[in-house]
Amino acid sequence: MIEEILIERLSASLGVPVVLELPSPLPEQPFVLLDKTGSTTAIGYGTATFAVQSWADTLYHAAALNERVKDALQTLEELDDIAAVDIQTDYNFTDPATKRYRYQLVAAVTFYIER
Repeated sequence: MIEEILIERLSASLGVPVVLELPSPLPEQPFVLLDKTGSTTAIGYGTATFAVQSWADTLYHAAALNERVKDALQTLEELDDIAAVDIQTDYNFTDPATKRYRYQLVAAVTFYIER
């Protein structure tokens, strides 16, 4: 499952929790939320699109974590299972409901499927 690869690699690279569900209550320490927004499959490979949110205590820290996430995602191409990573956009995505700072990036990850 591509989510497992991303969680394992990003957790090791970033040193912050990487989760698939928004924790409740929201932790004070920085964390990264992965949200798979879509995927396609073909013979031998698949592509999954992720919204990746970097949460932190200040806007600066959220932006800095977002930059670290982008760097870590690019290193996924070193893995045998990953064909390509395309970071499509990133932006300030501060949560108006909780007033918590976050940045979001959207990335497409193409990976090989073993059959």
